[in-house]
Amino acid sequence: MRYLKYLVVLTIVFASCKTKKYVIGSNVEATEMSAKKVVRKHLAAKFDKETVDAKLKANFNDGIINQSISVYLRMQKDEVIWLKGKKFINVFKAKITPEKVSFYSPLEKTYFEGDFSMLEKLLGTEINFQQLQHLFLGEAILDVKKEKQDVSIVNNSYVLSPQVQANLFDAFFAVNSGHFKLDNQSIVNTLKGQRLEIQYPSYKLVEDEVYPQEINIKATQGNKLITIDFTLKSVEFNTEINTSFTIPKGYKRIHI
Repeated sequence: MRYLKYLVVLTIVFASCKTKKYVIGSNVEATEMSAKKVVRKHLAAKFDKETVDAKLKANFNDGIINQSISVYLRMQKDEVIWLKGKKFINVFKAKITPEKVSFYSPLEKTYFEGDFSMLEKLLGTEINFQQLQHLFLGEAILDVKKEKQDVSIVNNSYVLSPQVQANLFDAFFAVNSGHFKLDNQSIVNTLKGQRLEIQYPSYKLVEDEVYPQEINIKATQGNKLITIDFTLKSVEFNTEINTSFTIPKGYKRIHI
């Protein structure tokens, strides 16, 4: 009986510690903490599943086109990001790997296959596969461990910024004080008039993972503004996913 009592106590302690790791939708007060500790906690909160199978509602607005569509997202961690946009019919399909970006539009009968220049043009900043993956998961798109960081508390978030900013751009990462995913992040290139802002207004706890419920992207280049807002409808992890991708015959290749 004594051993059983100890086992119960240990189970309760373990469960309560695990619960503290994920604080969603509550106002946890941000108290003074070193930049190193904030970085460590943010990295410890990284996504820990192998696959994502999600349905999202997306709204795209570039000042000319303002459209809402359903987007299906399938992700094999560190290997492939597969996307399909649909509004009554398929609007686009895309497959992104660490090596290349493939995309086609059934509406325009066109396709693109090549490097990340297409996404860089869309977002107004250089981006690679890992950074895009981090964007969808509420994680810093730059390596916050690589450079020494300063930290300040702004709007109850821990805001990290490199002590020595890069020559071409400034980076800022606001880390949530409850679950240590991001509240927002921004990359600013003043010289080129480029600004990428990504906000995460809310998260959802799914299978012990803190996953973005909303992602709001603003990409500014000069006077041009593109906004892309994602709202999560459903998501499953560690399931069998199909990321097959074939560009239909007869489509015209576009170059960027």
